[in-house]
Amino acid sequence: MLTGSWAAQSGMAQDAIEQDIITLWPEGAPGAVGEEAEDIPTLTIHLPEASAANGAAVVVCPGGGYAHLAMDHEGRQVAEWLSERGVAAFVLKYRLGPRYGHPSPLMDAQRAMRYVRAHADELGVDPSRIGIWGFSAGGHLAATTSTHVAPGVPDAADPLERHSSRPDFSILAYPVITMTDPFTHQGSRLHLLGEEYDPDLADRLSNEKQVTADTPPAFLFHTDDDGPVPADNSVAYYLALRAAGVPAELHIYRSGPHGVGLAPDDPVLSTWADRLEDWMRGQGVLGE
Repeated sequence: MLTGSWAAQSGMAQDAIEQDIITLWPEGAPGAVGEEAEDIPTLTIHLPEASAANGAAVVVCPGGGYAHLAMDHEGRQVAEWLSERGVAAFVLKYRLGPRYGHPSPLMDAQRAMRYVRAHADELGVDPSRIGIWGFSAGGHLAATTSTHVAPGVPDAADPLERHSSRPDFSILAYPVITMTDPFTHQGSRLHLLGEEYDPDLADRLSNEKQVTADTPPAFLFHTDDDGPVPADNSVAYYLALRAAGVPAELHIYRSGPHGVGLAPDDPVLSTWADRLEDWMRGQGVLGE
């Protein structure tokens, strides 16, 4: 159910960006172990001005090693960037380790995709132009959502589950892609899978191994001297997409630390967002 200020402004009559926070499972998330904030996955809705809205939408997954969420520079700032370009943004607060491991974060991301698609009319969104954007561990979640699709079930009792969770495109910024050595991010694997993890599960969540021809197109950004998450992650995913015939674009900058977000204060790294905007326009995400 839509609540709060967004519901009051529904009908796309707003003249400025509206924000609202909705609970993805009002009756409690599957597998929830409590009723605290960390047990309740949410979406923060950022709608563009009605006059600028182009119908595209993006679910944003901040990073944080599956242990915390960088909700400002990989969440709010990203939503504002999207809204300025007419794109509706939905910042996902997903469940985290060690309290929650797989599959809880994936269930939250799939639910977010289904929520936006189910409410496309009310949100002024084109249900065939809904993407996902993730940073670092959030990039792993975005890639996992892209390669582990929950199809819609037409007769599901829950109306949201009648809609597919498949993103129409993905944006992956310095993403964790693999859960296997030597290039995985150890902290992300620890918090998602635990210390005594199942190697078969680690393989299934190594997204470079799960790409098919149905995986959505992707834009990838990384830096060559990223220490915590080597650029090999993005390279492996790009090559898998290319082998499967899926359109993909990869940009690796020579220098830059991990976790830069949109890098607004770096005159070189900040240009990656310009390349992304070009790609989104070429993909038809930003309209004509």
